[in-house]
Amino acid sequence: MNRPAPRAHLVAAAVAMALAAALAGCASGGSASSPTPTASIAPALKGSLTVYAAASLKLAFDELATEFEAQHPDVDVKPAVYDGSSVLATQIIAGAPADVFASADEKNMQKVVDAGLVDGTPKDFATNTLRIVTPPSNPGGIKTLADLAKPGVKVVVCAPEVPCGAASATLLSNAKITVTPVSQEQNVTAVLTKVESGEADAGLVYVTDVQAAGDAVASIKPDGADAVVNTYPIVALKSSTSPEVATAFIAFVVGDRGQAVLKAAGFEAP
Repeated sequence: MNRPAPRAHLVAAAVAMALAAALAGCASGGSASSPTPTASIAPALKGSLTVYAAASLKLAFDELATEFEAQHPDVDVKPAVYDGSSVLATQIIAGAPADVFASADEKNMQKVVDAGLVDGTPKDFATNTLRIVTPPSNPGGIKTLADLAKPGVKVVVCAPEVPCGAASATLLSNAKITVTPVSQEQNVTAVLTKVESGEADAGLVYVTDVQAAGDAVASIKPDGADAVVNTYPIVALKSSTSPEVATAFIAFVVGDRGQAVLKAAGFEAP
């Protein structure tokens, strides 16, 4: 009887083992043939957004709202409500339908917190300081903070309960200067408007308002301004009908893009 050569036996055995291993791998669904898991896709943000924000935020927040809506086409961003923070806080406490509140100071934010109306903890997102503004011709000859107290100079400031008014009072008190304004306005935009129109010789507004006004006003940085800084907090409200949208907008404001837009408008980081 002829016997197979030993080498033939070895080759046949090796082929059989290789084939068995391959079949076993297919049967067990080995890693080489496993499909790649499909990445989960976050659901699109849907709802509406109404922001109540300090008047000084208008330029920056209008831009941020436009960008936010472009990023989230299923979100209906309503026109923001801009006014003095004290006015807005009063309206929110009275039941105004807002999703987000952005205040120009911590005092008026605290009123809303104390009323139990916030969803989460307010986040500081910007700071602002004061400037003296005059018409470009500077009819009152204003050069320093003390010049605001000169007889016959028509000065307009924010009301003391408004953040810009409280800051103005602190600035003047620190300098031991007494000013009798011809009017006290409910938001900083109204102060700027009266100076731009020539109704006032000078006013105290934020550096961001000076930047927004451009050539419509002249400005002076008063001594002591750097020591009077308004910090701006933002928070979602319990009354929001779209809490996820409110949270996302706040994250956008405090994030890199929001901070870039605020910086371009003249705000400083908190």
